[in-house]
Amino acid sequence: MSTATAIELDRVTKQFEGKRNVMALDSVSLAIPRGEMVAIIGPSGSGKSTLLNLIGGLDRPSAGHVRVDGEELSNLSDDGLTKVRRDKIGFIFQFFNLLPTLSCLENVGLPLHLRGWTRKKVDERARELLDLVQLGARMQHLPDELSGGERQRVAIARALSIYPPILLADEPTGNLDTHTGAEILTLIRDLHARLKSTVVIVTHDMNVAQSCERTIALRDGAIVEDVRRRAASPGEDVRRKHTGVGAPE
Repeated sequence: MSTATAIELDRVTKQFEGKRNVMALDSVSLAIPRGEMVAIIGPSGSGKSTLLNLIGGLDRPSAGHVRVDGEELSNLSDDGLTKVRRDKIGFIFQFFNLLPTLSCLENVGLPLHLRGWTRKKVDERARELLDLVQLGARMQHLPDELSGGERQRVAIARALSIYPPILLADEPTGNLDTHTGAEILTLIRDLHARLKSTVVIVTHDMNVAQSCERTIALRDGAIVEDVRRRAASPGEDVRRKHTGVGAPE
């Protein structure tokens, strides 16, 4: 894995076994450079969330290799995967997953408390992050006192608590109205530009996908299209259609 590569999948297969076996991913290979903002699109059941879960160390592949920030995840114990998630990955979810009895400040600071930070340092970082997502005036509010967009801003601040090199977002605008979703997308883009994190977004929203530097389309567990947009010409696409393991036409 090149030091310039943040995420790499090498012939990754994921099969779920049951009364009917389901091939969620079928020999998927891809590489995501450090600092890239990538959208993963595709119909329901195409393997998007499975792919994100494997990158995030929330599940293990049936075959193949997943490498994240230099770590070969398949070689790690459960404790090792937990450490990678804790130290290297921030997660943003569609339904926010905030603790209802904790204030915004406490929700953002919770991952740092679990890492053993002092209360003073936790509060300093949480305040800094809430200011960053433009919620400095709402620090002491509970989640139920916030709008959907404000809750997602808190969730984003929490995901950034350790300034992770990799940020994974599962439908971050999916539970929001169009206007609020656009605001959250702008925030994620601004934070990506400022912090230089590698960002991977699973989405059904083509506005989200088209705002990313790269869009990867899945169908039936395979990559069917990989689109890059040159920074110098945002409207111009560079397309690669996969016909084999990582092989463009």
